[in-house]
Amino acid sequence: MDHRIFFVAGDLIANLLVGALVGLVSAIFVGVGWNMLLAMILAMMLGMLIGGLTFFPLSLLFGAMEVMLPAMLTGMISGMVVGMRGTMHSMTPYEGAAIGGICGLVCILIIWVINSRLRGVKSHG
Repeated sequence: MDHRIFFVAGDLIANLLVGALVGLVSAIFVGVGWNMLLAMILAMMLGMLIGGLTFFPLSLLFGAMEVMLPAMLTGMISGMVVGMRGTMHSMTPYEGAAIGGICGLVCILIIWVINSRLRGVKSHG
């Protein structure tokens, strides 16, 4: 993962965008009273589809491998969370987008922390 500010901001914006889009669609798609397991699985698949489709235009700007894993993970997690939450009480599309965006932010932070731990400390000199 690149540490230049353009790529860091791009990672954040891409994951917030994917999470918000998946949350928005999942909130519209899933209704109160659905089976929670079914809603989670369907919203997860929907999130992976949206993450996979938004990956293509985002990869042109920020690189294929740098965007694919975070976008797919964000889509999957956002879909699962918003889908399960949508079965418990009614949710506006804006609430779904906000929750999905938060999921996207959490996913990219976890990916950055794990990546930095795996790479370890490097000396430059």
